[in-house]
Amino acid sequence: MSDDCHMTFDPADAERLRGELRPFLGVNTAPVAPEVEVLSTSQEDGFARHLVHLVTEDDVIPSLLAVPSGSGPFPGVVVFISMPASATSGSRRCSDLSATSSRLSGQPWRGPASSCLPPTRLRSRIAAQEAEVSTPRDDDWDQHYNALAYRLVSGGTLMRKVLEDGMAAVSALLARADVDPEAVGALGHSYGGNTTLFLMAVDERVRFGCASGALASYRRKMGDGTGIEMAEVIPAFTTRLDIEHVLTAIAPRHLLVVSATDDKYSADSDELVELARPAFNTRSGPEALSHVRVAGGHALDAHRFDLIVEWMIRSGSREE
Repeated sequence: MSDDCHMTFDPADAERLRGELRPFLGVNTAPVAPEVEVLSTSQEDGFARHLVHLVTEDDVIPSLLAVPSGSGPFPGVVVFISMPASATSGSRRCSDLSATSSRLSGQPWRGPASSCLPPTRLRSRIAAQEAEVSTPRDDDWDQHYNALAYRLVSGGTLMRKVLEDGMAAVSALLARADVDPEAVGALGHSYGGNTTLFLMAVDERVRFGCASGALASYRRKMGDGTGIEMAEVIPAFTTRLDIEHVLTAIAPRHLLVVSATDDKYSADSDELVELARPAFNTRSGPEALSHVRVAGGHALDAHRFDLIVEWMIRSGSREE
């Protein structure tokens, strides 16, 4: 692993690390905005919910797009669905995602327009008429594994694909006349939290974000015997980098980290935040990096959900 894994970082390290991460992960820093194809629309209280396809050169990405009533400009937030293979929790996670979109967008003149993306393995499961992810299937794990394995044997990574999807969603929001280009954020829990961290590390267009249940180093996971999420399986990553480097690359933009005491996927979040904190303490002030650690496990409970949504609304509205 990197020799500087226990060093703290100063502001100059953030730009250097972004420059190292982008080519390592193979992402384009200026992706073309996708075509947005609207499949269906429903009117909700204070916002419109659209089921859309983001059409890129080589893919079609299903997404939910929620747009507040009014003319804007609004903040914009990319929300990453965190969908586990377990059939017992899948429906609830989808409901949480819909609730996040509703809570963010149903805030006239304050709430962001939000684009919600499913993980790559769930693309085929978006129901065009209901704007929801369908009931989990027994082959979820196989789909996820294949999404990783097919890319690895072809010389790519699942992380690259996840980031390309996220950057396409950011481009789609920035292409909208009713979105403030200086107030685009990202949000996710678990799988979605990992995606938020890596996306913000390589895409400076994302000005603020929250990663929940996702801040643990590779060295701690391997030391504890904790599983590594498949998108985080990046060949040779720990020979040069670890998660504190990803976290530092986000500086000095605003980031909220939410972790829990009994969550193995946030095991050393305190240490990682302290390693990266000096890089955030620049013109943005010492509050640019916030860490909320609560009692509990990995599941996103109501307290954390409310805290995250309110922080995102304040950050997008520049009220902090």
